[in-house]
Amino acid sequence: MKSKTRIFLFGLVVGVIIAFPLGMNVGRDAPLLSNPFAETDVKEKMADRMKESADRALETTKEGAEKALEDAKEKLHEATKPIQK
Repeated sequence: MKSKTRIFLFGLVVGVIIAFPLGMNVGRDAPLLSNPFAETDVKEKMADRMKESADRALETTKEGAEKALEDAKEKLHEATKPIQK
């Protein structure tokens, strides 16, 4: 019984030692095998956030433009319908 407990605790410690740095890298959106304690430059962080914001703004603008175009097409179609007598 003592050896099973010892093996379990050893596996638990090794698992924590391996999983902790991997979890930190996942949380930072860094490659898994990179240094989890490395400081990232503020410039890199800002550049990444600006790129993400620009991508989201571009997608939102495209969606809004497509919706406006569809609305304009519908209104133009309604305005040019022939008059039925």
